[in-house]
Amino acid sequence: MYISKKAMGVVRIPPERLGENLDEVVEELARQQFEGKYDQDKNLVVLARNVKREGPGRVVHGDGAVYQNVAYDALLFRLTQHEVVQGFVCDVLKFGAFLRIGPVDALVHISQVIDDHVDADVENKRLIARETKRDLRLNDEARARVVSISINERNPRESKIGLTMRQPGLGKIDWLEEDREAEEEAKQGKEE
Repeated sequence: MYISKKAMGVVRIPPERLGENLDEVVEELARQQFEGKYDQDKNLVVLARNVKREGPGRVVHGDGAVYQNVAYDALLFRLTQHEVVQGFVCDVLKFGAFLRIGPVDALVHISQVIDDHVDADVENKRLIARETKRDLRLNDEARARVVSISINERNPRESKIGLTMRQPGLGKIDWLEEDREAEEEAKQGKEE
């Protein structure tokens, strides 16, 4: 999910900032330019730190700015297909629930919440299973599996990540604990 690696990039230092402390300016501009964006490997850059200037900067004719090569330590968030993730429900809509996993929100479609017909109670921000009466509410902790990833590199907030909770070992954490306890009780009943 999170990885750290050395990265390289180019920062544009505007002419009006050239009189300031260049190391501080480069650090600030690198954070603005790289953080919250996807790199070439489709990893979300969460943090850029220890930014160091590499060599002399270049001036482009007609621009007046200095283009500075930089090296930095990048903290990256990477999701992979079929990865199991855990997060909190941050929104409930009529078509499903959004689960906050690290720095991104991912959708659990209403059909992927539980093996039961699910009704949406948008007013109270919850999804309710018809037969089992189990519900998924705002701020509930849940475990899910990544089933689809569609990264929008130009606008990271529009990236789409699809999740499922309809497999064994997945779902609302309270449901998993209830199932485990029921399983232990059933084992004890067989032993007696």
